[in-house]
Amino acid sequence: MNVVFRTDASIQIGTGHVMRCLTLAEALTEAGSKCHFIGRAHDGNLFHEIQQRGFTVTSLPATDIEDKYVSDKGVMPSHAAWLGCDWQVDAEQTRMSLNGLRADWLVLDHYALDLRWERAVCDPCMKLAVIDDLADRAHECDLLVDQNLGRTASDYQGLLPEHSHLLIGPSYGLLRPEFAKMREYSLSRRILSASMNKVLITMGGIDQPNATGEVLKALMSCRLPSDCEITVVMGGNAPSLTQVQALARTMPWPTDVLINVKNMAQLMAESDIAIGAAGGTSWERCCLGLPTILVTLAANQQAVGEALATANAAYLLGDITSIERLPAVLAQLLDNRAFVLMSEAASKVTDGLGAQRVAQRMVGNDASSF
Repeated sequence: MNVVFRTDASIQIGTGHVMRCLTLAEALTEAGSKCHFIGRAHDGNLFHEIQQRGFTVTSLPATDIEDKYVSDKGVMPSHAAWLGCDWQVDAEQTRMSLNGLRADWLVLDHYALDLRWERAVCDPCMKLAVIDDLADRAHECDLLVDQNLGRTASDYQGLLPEHSHLLIGPSYGLLRPEFAKMREYSLSRRILSASMNKVLITMGGIDQPNATGEVLKALMSCRLPSDCEITVVMGGNAPSLTQVQALARTMPWPTDVLINVKNMAQLMAESDIAIGAAGGTSWERCCLGLPTILVTLAANQQAVGEALATANAAYLLGDITSIERLPAVLAQLLDNRAFVLMSEAASKVTDGLGAQRVAQRMVGNDASSF
């Protein structure tokens, strides 16, 4: 089976869409499929990462992603500018790129595109899967995956055709296999130890507002153990990487800045608490029962943060302006050991096998139902 992914990464978009598509592509490859990527050559793209993972990429021409080349006079998706060009142009370029690939499935993961693009690109011989988190626009798809906690099918009522199949909730979170493999070790470790000696900071691969730097500044005033160790994870394309590296050298505790890590599951499993963005890594932390203080770096992360906080699976600090409250929150969690109960609640959110479940729906015995 041939599967083609249309998704982008950039300084503005971030890396999460491409990374979760790579996870699904690897699960599909394991199940016997052949996968190919189509993406636009934005500044901050992940073409090299895709190729390193063993997949081919068709590059669409780069444009100025800040320009809104949207000529359609209808209502556009709220993230339309992320595409960097007219959706009709992108549809035509994607359709041309699909020639010769013989796609059985097209997987779309892009907040800037909706059913108009889908109708223009897909042909009757091709099935369409959409990965979405927003439930804010209509789709013409056979399968829709939304991994958000608290999402229900009713959120998509009127946005999908009747024949669409929905896979909803964190049990379909697209996590790499190493998270499920590290789950037992991570949860067992937390039963035996309830310390807060290892702090992990993960604000996403790009972290455009430099929330990482703000967190490090706030931690300088925190009452952390004298033997505390801090680990910062960032992407190589992060604009503030050099600034964060310089700040790390001034911290009162040993602080490592790791770039483009390949062992995130191990880092999370061996950490006692995380301070992180309320994006896709939320499900990775939950799988490993890692207590987390959440920072929302985009409006579309707010619902995720609120749902996790309601489930007691994380503490929702707020947006970047709320980071100044970090010392008080950390002291509170340390004093009443609330992070121990948070770990247990987080572990119940997902088991980390979502990518395999989605891949099985696409290629397995029930694929004929699409």
